[in-house]
Amino acid sequence: MGPIGRLKTYIEGYDHTLEGGIPKGHIVLMAGTPGTMKSSLTYYILYNQARMAGATCVYVTLEQSRNSLLKQMERMGMHTEEVKHSLHVLDLGLIRKNLKHVADGNSWLQVFKGYLTSLKNDMNFDIIAIDSLGVLETLSEMSNRRTDLFYFFEWLRDLNATVFLVSEVSPDRLFEGTYDEGYLADGIITLKMQVVREVEIQRRIRCVKMRETNQDPSYFSLLYNRGRFQVTRAISE
Repeated sequence: MGPIGRLKTYIEGYDHTLEGGIPKGHIVLMAGTPGTMKSSLTYYILYNQARMAGATCVYVTLEQSRNSLLKQMERMGMHTEEVKHSLHVLDLGLIRKNLKHVADGNSWLQVFKGYLTSLKNDMNFDIIAIDSLGVLETLSEMSNRRTDLFYFFEWLRDLNATVFLVSEVSPDRLFEGTYDEGYLADGIITLKMQVVREVEIQRRIRCVKMRETNQDPSYFSLLYNRGRFQVTRAISE
């Protein structure tokens, strides 16, 4: 059996802590509280995979509009024009517009899955991000969260793509009984805001779990400067 294919995050100083990156085909949870740059970091990974590695990527935003997201990313130095043929951003409005007909009795989740399956068949994307899992759940009206999530994750695996799921949950709560996604995901990258020296706030990143990888589980300080995310060893409080 040959070496595992890996997908670089392009976060400077971080890929070597993941033995070169995220194993291709994994479902990775990007979890954190508001303001931790979960969406920006996820988009950044897809943007650089499209720009540097030629990957075909799809970013599904269920929370904000496509225009709003792209304006925000442009301000951060990620230029839409550079990846317009390989990074496709879809929002909820666009998805609904493209659903010409829906058979009676189909749940929203069935419709959503059908749409992504068609998209996979049309463009054979390598990476897909769904932002966010919480909104997807709300729209889907999951009656039995544990069972429904299990089958949704199984369906995601059948897409034969690397999947990022953005989740607005505190890293400390991920393995509580109500958060089955922590167990179902192949990888978990958490982000948090940390108070240091009483007056300074730092963003921190940690890979809690990554199957098929001997990852460094330490917290790192996450910095964004001139269009690049980078990490440094977290200083002690």
